[in-house]
Amino acid sequence: MYCVCKEHIELAIDKFVDDYEDAPDIVDLATATFTDWEAPATCDMCDSIAAYLIV
Repeated sequence: MYCVCKEHIELAIDKFVDDYEDAPDIVDLATATFTDWEAPATCDMCDSIAAYLIV
């Protein structure tokens, strides 16, 4: 699972496919709501705002 900015979405998808050998689901953090989990404020790969969840 990766929380990433728009700049790093392709890299996160590539890493997910390498790790899990399957296509990920991509969730737009601006429109999604979670009851038991809070998304990190920053990208896992830089200090930009996280925009997508790759799962």
